[in-house]
Amino acid sequence: STVTLSLDDGTELECAIIRTFPAGDKNYIALLPIADIDEEESEVYLYRFSLDSNNEPVLENIDSDEEYEIVSDAFDEYLDQVEFDELIDESSKGSK
Repeated sequence: STVTLSLDDGTELECAIIRTFPAGDKNYIALLPIADIDEEESEVYLYRFSLDSNNEPVLENIDSDEEYEIVSDAFDEYLDQVEFDELIDESSKGSK
């Protein structure tokens, strides 16, 4: 599924949702611009994520550098975990 970001300069950016994840006591969402999906170095956008009363997703900018650090670290840990899991899957397939 995708989400369209409205950037500060008025442009819209269609992004793929990588995942939502908790960090600290809030939830966050990691987005990757569709245009960058095949790029090696693509920038992931991180936002605070919540649902409003209609269950519609609400994205909020992360205000402080401190909060961004926490979220970014949590996301990096997730990425490490994913790569680790893939490695485990690969090695367990090979041994059968």
